[in-house]
Amino acid sequence: MNIAISNTTDKPIYQQIFEQISAQILKGELKNGFSLPPIRQAATELRVSIITVKKAWEELERLGLIYTVTGKGCFVADLSPKKILNKRKEMLLKQMVIDTSYYKSFGLTLDEVYELLKEIY
Repeated sequence: MNIAISNTTDKPIYQQIFEQISAQILKGELKNGFSLPPIRQAATELRVSIITVKKAWEELERLGLIYTVTGKGCFVADLSPKKILNKRKEMLLKQMVIDTSYYKSFGLTLDEVYELLKEIY
């Protein structure tokens, strides 16, 4: 598990942790059954508060990407390839709705957004 925290973004730290771990799960880098570090350990290693890591872990669990075994820790859920595709689509669509509203607020057309996306992709 590899997480890089940026202090130069407006994105909350728990969100950065959540997004990076969820991406690693959905890309198959963190396999089914992988044991996440305990919240306290992760907080110490990342130099963030326990509450921040707990919030990220809770969001991962809420989306069904991890599960908790009392007294043992948190583990990557057993996701079938179909479930992984569905989770990716769900998360991407949610973000795309937010992004699309932002682009529309600038008066950009779909073609303009597409051209910009091609440039940066």
